[in-house]
Amino acid sequence: MGWHKVCHIEGLWEGEMLGCKINGYELVLLNVKGELRAYYGLCPHALGRLTEEGIFDGERLVCGVHLWEFDACSGKSINPCGAELPAFPVQVREGEVYVELPDMPAREWALRNLRFDAAKGGSYDE
Repeated sequence: MGWHKVCHIEGLWEGEMLGCKINGYELVLLNVKGELRAYYGLCPHALGRLTEEGIFDGERLVCGVHLWEFDACSGKSINPCGAELPAFPVQVREGEVYVELPDMPAREWALRNLRFDAAKGGSYDE
């Protein structure tokens, strides 16, 4: 694991999102009511880029490809159930935002961590 500088805290206002790519990891950084959250920036369903195709309303992050909805605080899916955006630790040091990323290649990490698990109660709301 290693810490990587993403941006200055003033570059991410409350209710905003920021996308970036660090060492092959697609990230989406959210400011949710003053709390920073970092998630893998590709939807676990069709790998849509959440910052390019998605919508963040301050509480929910919606993938623009198939409209999957995620709780911005937890990363858990709202619709459909059973999915989750993998989260990464975030720290602010001297006004700079850092995200901790694994030391394994991004592709290998994604293959191990991106899942929609219907067996664990995954379902679509109608």
